[in-house]
Amino acid sequence: MTTNPFQSTAPQIAASILSADFAILADEIADVDRAGADFLHLDVMDGHFVPNISFGPVVTAATRRVTAAFLDVHLMISEPERYAPDFLKAGADGLTFHVEVTADAAQTARRLRQMGCRHVGITLNPATPVEKIFPALDEVDHVLVMSVVPGFSGQKFMPEVLPKAQAVRKRLRGNQRLEMDGGIHSQTIRQARDAGVDWFVVASAIFDEKDRAAAIAELRGCLGSV
Repeated sequence: MTTNPFQSTAPQIAASILSADFAILADEIADVDRAGADFLHLDVMDGHFVPNISFGPVVTAATRRVTAAFLDVHLMISEPERYAPDFLKAGADGLTFHVEVTADAAQTARRLRQMGCRHVGITLNPATPVEKIFPALDEVDHVLVMSVVPGFSGQKFMPEVLPKAQAVRKRLRGNQRLEMDGGIHSQTIRQARDAGVDWFVVASAIFDEKDRAAAIAELRGCLGSV
């Protein structure tokens, strides 16, 4: 795994530990590392902003102890500024917050950076107009376009969000990245790539497979970058 996916412009596959077996999390992380995942994605859910509760800083810290990989922490929570310091202390490399939970997304991005977050991301749900994130684009390092309604792993990919990805792509600088999360597998990853996506968050399509190396190789093959 890489310690900084921003150093490459090649497509990157992020393994989402939401679908990992938490009873053997260290082994699961080591396995996807050997299998060729580029970095790790951690979906933090609070049971308030999204209808599920996943994990918090404790699991983030445990993940940090067993890997040097870049930890891309997706805060699906109502108060990102309140909890950001705990996740940064736990070892998060990047924090992504939702535009839906803030009145001033650009200011939220600046505050996260002031807290010490080196890589700040912004994301939006499928029902949110893409224009809502535009005022914050100069303040972030990457944009995450959700291709499912967030809350649970294993949902069906929503192709109707692809025009949003295309609209964002046109506005990004060369050093910014476009990420997509939700229903990404071998039948959908090429659609996302064609819309301009750089980073692909993959959960069940990796962790539900017995041979994770083969699963990741298949995904790369669909991108034309095995």
